[in-house]
Amino acid sequence: MFKLKHNNKQLELSHPVVMGIVNVTPDSFSDGGDFAAFEAACQHVDRMVEQGALIIDVGGESTRPGAAEVSIEEELARVIPIIEYIAQKHQVWISIDTSKPEVMQQAVAAGANMINDVRALQVPGALEMAASLKVPVCLMHMQGQPQTMQDEPEYYDVMAEVIAFFEQRVLACEAAGITKDLMILDPGFGFGKTLAHNYRLLATLPAFHQFHLPILIGLSRKSMIGDLLKRPTNQRLAGSLAGALIAAQQGAQIIRVHDVPETVDVLKVMAETMAYVD
Repeated sequence: MFKLKHNNKQLELSHPVVMGIVNVTPDSFSDGGDFAAFEAACQHVDRMVEQGALIIDVGGESTRPGAAEVSIEEELARVIPIIEYIAQKHQVWISIDTSKPEVMQQAVAAGANMINDVRALQVPGALEMAASLKVPVCLMHMQGQPQTMQDEPEYYDVMAEVIAFFEQRVLACEAAGITKDLMILDPGFGFGKTLAHNYRLLATLPAFHQFHLPILIGLSRKSMIGDLLKRPTNQRLAGSLAGALIAAQQGAQIIRVHDVPETVDVLKVMAETMAYVD
């Protein structure tokens, strides 16, 4: 059984938990601009916590395909006030969605409990910073960079290559002093993957259990849902819930979503059913 720890906070992962998304950005793919204003972001956080999110993931830079980079100063101005608000008002875990060492440092100082890095601590200085902060970190796989990752992603064997990437990053983290009890893995749905790549990863998710680390899944409202179902982002709830359920059944511990109450309901039904399985 996995458990996240930071200071006096602990989070049991014996059952899948929901991570609610708050993008304090004007250009995120699904909710860009919806919560860029501080008050709107705070109200959104309050709702997600009330609805059952146990982790709030705060992001100040969009990583959608083609997204422009944001300066350190701008990212800090976006995320630090909302992190401070959550830390003061709620007991939930706070995740900072960033690749920048400076943002990691100031976010943890403001109250963040974990780092969610789409670049898996590969930005210069990020590995050392995460090691010094001693917080859990989620290592995500991405082929390329957000600006170009969806141009023409290619793999000889997507599962084998993602596993090889995680093997390398886990070793790099351990060499830097990050212990395995602080690592989480995310296969990176939609980050340099075609529709077929994404569903291959989802179908073979149990292969990642060989690392004996928690798995975080983020496929909520993504193109792997929209392209398959021919639905715009605001009509991808059913597909997102199906993906969340499949991921949870395959052993994912953290489900990162936009639609918190519906995902919480799905996981409750799954848990109740599994209680009666011999």
